[in-house]
Amino acid sequence: MEKTKAKLKQLCEVINHNATMLIVMQNHPDPDAIASAVALRKIANQFANIQCSIAHGGTVGRAENRALVKYLGLNLRPAEQIDFASFDLIAMVDTQPGTGNNSLPPDVEPDIVIDHHPCHRNSRQCRFTDIRSHYGATSTILVEYLFASGIEIDASLATALLYGIRSDTQDLGRDTTCADVNALMALYPRANKRILSQIQHGAVQREYYKYLAECLNNARVFGRAVISSLGTVTNPDMVGEMADLLLRDEQIVWVLCYGFYEGTMLLSLRTDAESPPAGKVIRHVVARKGAGGGHDSYAGGQIPVEKVSKTQLAKWISQIEKSFLKSVEPSAANTTGRKLVE
Repeated sequence: MEKTKAKLKQLCEVINHNATMLIVMQNHPDPDAIASAVALRKIANQFANIQCSIAHGGTVGRAENRALVKYLGLNLRPAEQIDFASFDLIAMVDTQPGTGNNSLPPDVEPDIVIDHHPCHRNSRQCRFTDIRSHYGATSTILVEYLFASGIEIDASLATALLYGIRSDTQDLGRDTTCADVNALMALYPRANKRILSQIQHGAVQREYYKYLAECLNNARVFGRAVISSLGTVTNPDMVGEMADLLLRDEQIVWVLCYGFYEGTMLLSLRTDAESPPAGKVIRHVVARKGAGGGHDSYAGGQIPVEKVSKTQLAKWISQIEKSFLKSVEPSAANTTGRKLVE
């Protein structure tokens, strides 16, 4: 708690005497990012009366995420419509500059970075950073700030933060610390359980079943690993959602799903294995083609492919799949695999 109090004091020193702040989330933000952004906005409002806007690239596609945004009544702004120079402060939550998974222009240096992913070199020069890569969720860091500040956590914010922690840690089942457990226990009495249930069971759009069919039809099994392509997607969140689904197979411990969205190849990696870490595997798989990162059990990557020929792309996909298998299931790296659903 002493570290949190010291960090909170530093944060207040940065935000004081400013009028506006833009909070940037990763592209296609998840519940942890959304909840963290709302919590940081509340802190900025309470301590410095700062007017905040929340922005992201891509879409909010997953049913649960859309339900959370609707419940919070958020007016999220598309990053491509933002004049970054018009804000006094730029903050980033659940992402960092230079990671490739957000729409912060490369010439814009954020003032504030709060995240639970491994520290990126571009973050080290920012005015304020609080990066705790051992935490299961960025929301946990913001919960500690809120309690240290004495700010009242209302039911809607408690519900959002609780869901952010639960979703990123899979109900405390992966990459979890005592801090995440303590934050969740403190939030639970304050949260709206009925709304939380509604968010978790948000209605899916019809296209969900299209992606489900595509994923299952293309899924190939290589020993304890499975690889599947969703083809071109209009909802980028489906890549990660389908990867989560495939990992439920009782004989599978490694999953790689990929799809294509607006000139970018999106990759999601999931695992139940203790090693190697998923974040390390995805960085190896993506190599110098793009960017990737994550945690021990889940990770993601992005590769620009808009200017890549079909022949070159096919070669890249083959390299990516083989690199993945060599990392996690080497005995199957040179096989064609078998269909998951015959």
